[in-house]
Amino acid sequence: MKNHLKSMTAAEIGQVLKELGQPAFRAKQVYTWLHKGVRSYEEMTNLPKALRDTLAATYPLNIPKVVRKQESQRDGTIKYLWELHDGNCVETVLMRYHYGNTVCISTEVGCRMGCAFCASTIGGLVRKLEPYEILDQVLFTQVESGQPISHIVLMGIGEPLDNFDNVMRFLELVNSPEGMNISMRHISLSTCGLVPMIDKLAEKKLQISLAISLHGPNDEIRNRIMPVNKAYPIDELLAACHRYYAATSRRIHFEYAMIDGLNDREADAKELLRRLKGLQAHVNMIPLNHVEESPLKPSSRQAVQRFQKILEDGGIPATVRRTLGGDIDASCGQLRRKYTKEKKA
Repeated sequence: MKNHLKSMTAAEIGQVLKELGQPAFRAKQVYTWLHKGVRSYEEMTNLPKALRDTLAATYPLNIPKVVRKQESQRDGTIKYLWELHDGNCVETVLMRYHYGNTVCISTEVGCRMGCAFCASTIGGLVRKLEPYEILDQVLFTQVESGQPISHIVLMGIGEPLDNFDNVMRFLELVNSPEGMNISMRHISLSTCGLVPMIDKLAEKKLQISLAISLHGPNDEIRNRIMPVNKAYPIDELLAACHRYYAATSRRIHFEYAMIDGLNDREADAKELLRRLKGLQAHVNMIPLNHVEESPLKPSSRQAVQRFQKILEDGGIPATVRRTLGGDIDASCGQLRRKYTKEKKA
């Protein structure tokens, strides 16, 4: 964060420029240029050339490179695979909705959470992304696609709360009026359930939407597919959700991947309903995406409909997530995994 200008606030950039003998107004100029998605300091035409040269030598921009781009013929969803300055790759997905364009971004290279249904975690965690590397996914998806971004979901590769400080700085930057100025209410953050970090996030009282990757109504099922549950069992997780709601007054979204024969039975729906009673909750039911290395299969349409009806009849709003980009490896980690295997081959 210290050595990359785009990870800094305008005030921090101002301090850097002050030490270079520059007037205070230069900070806003540099900050604005950076948050427009410029690829070089040479594009900052209202800065003196000597300053541009100094910044280029001291603070390289490390612009990500598109190494693969796939566009769905079904719904126009675009998936980008970005190569970072160190050769590692992360994924970003651009999805089009009636209310605007949403970008799903990564927060880490790989993931150490080990969820059985996710391709992102195969191979473990390589490293955490810096704030600017998270921001660049939003900026350059907008630049590459020519489409304005209005909504963000931190639901790509990695566990956002496992990279807490860098993600918090990213949120500050992307929300900045001098930058992209994307409303906190248009940002969703998904976590597999790191209870201490949920409490830490609650202290921030941000107006983002918190999404909990639940995927099971009890410890027995969650333990089978989500190792994090052994550290933070479901009762602890839901207690943290109650504390989060008390602190923020923000309804919590629960993501629930529908897995055939594992978590999609009538008894599972009724148990989930009991557990969520008394909490301002919404269940987002997700048709399971096929991961080559996983034996898990998606639930039938009938099972999904039955599950949804039980929840809604019990007073818990439940929707089935619209499947986007199924023809372009749009699920988390799939494209990165495929590209990495090809490179090794």
